[in-house]
Amino acid sequence: MNENDLSQKLSQHAFVQGMDERLLRSLRSIASLARFSKSMHLCKEGEPAELFYLICEGRVGLELHVPQRGAVRIQTLGPGEVVGWSWLFPPYHWQFDARVLEDVQAVALDGARLRALCEQHHELGYQVLKRLLGVVADRLAATRVQLQDIYR
Repeated sequence: MNENDLSQKLSQHAFVQGMDERLLRSLRSIASLARFSKSMHLCKEGEPAELFYLICEGRVGLELHVPQRGAVRIQTLGPGEVVGWSWLFPPYHWQFDARVLEDVQAVALDGARLRALCEQHHELGYQVLKRLLGVVADRLAATRVQLQDIYR
């Protein structure tokens, strides 16, 4: 993959749709392409959250560990969706496992550098937070549904 592939994948991702080109340039400066094979983890609950993934291809299962039940899939994510918001909030540890269900290609954004960019460029910070709040709301709703099923 080259720089043009990275730029194209980033600019076409649903998470950044409608963002100003200057904001996209800032994101490109901290982005890289990542590939994960089936059964690998993008992240594991409790580990340091250092990256933010924009899924371009493949599928990822978000899992929560439940006592006496083991891993419970909360949500399945695919192209156009994101993995990770834990890089934004202290203590910067993952809240879920993210297991690859189908080979994944993603744009990976450096979480610490993205936090710094958001602090420096408030418009970027606003755009990122506005979009992430929608992700957090979706995850909470999915978790609620799964937990209701577990405790029935």
